[in-house]
Amino acid sequence: MKALITISGRVQGVGFRPFIYRLASKKGLKGYVRNRNGIVEVLIEGSEKEILSFLEELKIEKPPSAIIQEVKVEYLTGKEEFKDFKIELSPLEKVFSGSIAPADLSICDECIRELMDPKNRRFNYFFITCTNCGPRFTIIKDLPYDRANTTMNKFVMCEECEKEYKNPLDRRFHAQTIACWKCGPKAYLTESNGEIISVENPIVEAGKLIEEGFILAVKGNGGFHIATSTLNSKPIIKLRRVKHRSQKPFAIMARSIEAITSFAEVSSKEVELLTSPAKPIVLLKKSENYYLAEEISPGLNTVGVMLPYTGLHLMLFKEVKEPAFVMTSANPPNQPIAITNQEAIEKFKGIVDYYLFHNRDIAQRCDDSVVKVVDGELSFLRRSRGYAPEPIKIRKVGKCVLGVGAELNVTSCIILKDKAFLTQHIGDVENLETLNFLEEATRNLIKLTKSEIDGIACDLHPTFNTTRFALRLSEEMNIPVFKIQHHHAHIAKLMAEYDLDEIVGIACDGFGYGIDGSAWGGEILYCFGKEFKRLGYLEKHLMIGGDLATKYPLRMVAGILKDEENFEEWFLSKANHLPHGKIEAEIILKEARKKHFPETSSCGRLLDAVSAILGLCYERTYEGEPAMKLEAAAEGGKNVLNLPLNFKGNIIETKNLVREVFHLVNKENIKNIAYSTQEYIAKSLAEFAAFEAENLNVKFIGFSGGVAANEHITQTIRKIVESKGLKFLYPRKVPCGDGGISLGQAYIASQML
Repeated sequence: MKALITISGRVQGVGFRPFIYRLASKKGLKGYVRNRNGIVEVLIEGSEKEILSFLEELKIEKPPSAIIQEVKVEYLTGKEEFKDFKIELSPLEKVFSGSIAPADLSICDECIRELMDPKNRRFNYFFITCTNCGPRFTIIKDLPYDRANTTMNKFVMCEECEKEYKNPLDRRFHAQTIACWKCGPKAYLTESNGEIISVENPIVEAGKLIEEGFILAVKGNGGFHIATSTLNSKPIIKLRRVKHRSQKPFAIMARSIEAITSFAEVSSKEVELLTSPAKPIVLLKKSENYYLAEEISPGLNTVGVMLPYTGLHLMLFKEVKEPAFVMTSANPPNQPIAITNQEAIEKFKGIVDYYLFHNRDIAQRCDDSVVKVVDGELSFLRRSRGYAPEPIKIRKVGKCVLGVGAELNVTSCIILKDKAFLTQHIGDVENLETLNFLEEATRNLIKLTKSEIDGIACDLHPTFNTTRFALRLSEEMNIPVFKIQHHHAHIAKLMAEYDLDEIVGIACDGFGYGIDGSAWGGEILYCFGKEFKRLGYLEKHLMIGGDLATKYPLRMVAGILKDEENFEEWFLSKANHLPHGKIEAEIILKEARKKHFPETSSCGRLLDAVSAILGLCYERTYEGEPAMKLEAAAEGGKNVLNLPLNFKGNIIETKNLVREVFHLVNKENIKNIAYSTQEYIAKSLAEFAAFEAENLNVKFIGFSGGVAANEHITQTIRKIVESKGLKFLYPRKVPCGDGGISLGQAYIASQML
């Protein structure tokens, strides 16, 4: 009997062919296995019983980092032609359009055991890897994924490593990152000026320095981290001062799950994410006995935690007692993460006390991924290391289109047939360095996927740097540009992910350029095919001072409550929270009466205003800060608003909500007001969307945009939607915020083509 099997998913760069070889050999099957155009192809010959057993074990015993999406089996006729089973190697194969560059994988359990075993020849070797683990994307310069096309090409294998590399039965068979003490990369510790410090084990010594309260720059797989103690406030305060990062939370790396449970609440789903091959940063709720420095995530009830994902990280903890280290991306404000040793020395002079370097080059810079559990399931806040640039499966399209994102939390995306390839996290492209990174990452994605782009999609906003980048690429490639409205793209990514022809979408965030030229941000849209209709929106409010109102939420409060009794007196009492005090406050009040500033329907700005009224946040120092602090303050609250939902035509009125909050502020517990605000907004959006969906006979309601990261708002909308017999959808494969908007852009443009 003969069978041709094709396996799709994450099946390349994860030791899948050696696994197939071992499994087929164990069962006495003959034939071959090979990589082909992003899939694994297996031709096997044997008895029906052996083949069925092979197919069953294939799914159960697969490599730990592999993800099987589909297995297709075609039984063939003809004589048996193979004498044994063999692996056909990729250097002889053509790299096809849509080829997959594998994502980085965290160190596997077998490598951890070897790392800690004094009898093993890789004992304490920081760059220990095998076919089941180690860097992939961050070392790849070109496809196919072979050592010659990676930054490992300058490290010549020693005799022992080469023997393992060539043995199909060995775990390191064709592990492109194979290395050891004799032939692999080396790590070394330096002073702040780059002068090498002679120590027996530089990594273990670095861990001790971190525990003592020094600040270190640590070179990883996709860039540098800045590391320091989590128990000592002093270096964290210094780090905030020199990095000009007064409030934005720092990520931490904990030594183990047991260590995490000593300071945070961890659900089974969160444990699953923390220990997955991607090992992302997971936002966890601080426990009642949280004892780490408050300066790590000031004003928030959450802390971003990841586990060690390389041998180097594990060794940092080897001779220290500290449960976790601050491990934040090493990048100057609004610039990409540093990747070269010299770049790190230049950029962090005066910030770090020591550097922990290694001599393997980083081909692709790649920040850590950030996720949280929303409504019981994975929600991406940043999709990067461990996930990018592996494709996600989407609704099949006919044209190959590139989407370049908006302005904040940017990624670019190529959609090709039924796959969407997203770059690693780029960041906010408001300066030249990050814009250059976007261009570099985008061109690299085109090269790695061998894509022939038919069109480019960008945001509707005419002055975004990404819009200019799209126009420049369009001219260079002689292909059309499609300008896609921001919130339409937010909902379209749901249509692509869930294979839908139509949907009523709730899109809520801080800002998006509307088709009428105004600032949108709290929208109910009916999306169908490539078109959309704006069904309704949150009441518009003045943004006193334009963009200044996004930085200082008290300006939004003035735009909403300028006519409220006793408001001026209250506002002047808050003048010390404005940069220029009473003079600025008086000017704001005067300007509010003129009403000549732009208005916005933004849900983000509405949440900001409530956050300021409650005294939670008067200045936004990072994206989403006021709303995040409002969400934290709402924990454990209850609904105390006796306020009817108020719709006026296609407008969801919210001034009444802000007015009620203003009058409750000294009468009610702040957590109850914060909770009630989120509940009211969620109910208003859900009821309006459900009413419109029923009128249109649409069965699906989706929720997307940065506000969708708020679990309370998301859960409330879902409950209302499902109570009305409608299906609630939420982005699970890409970020709900702007990090996933490039997928929506590209999807709409593909329909337009």
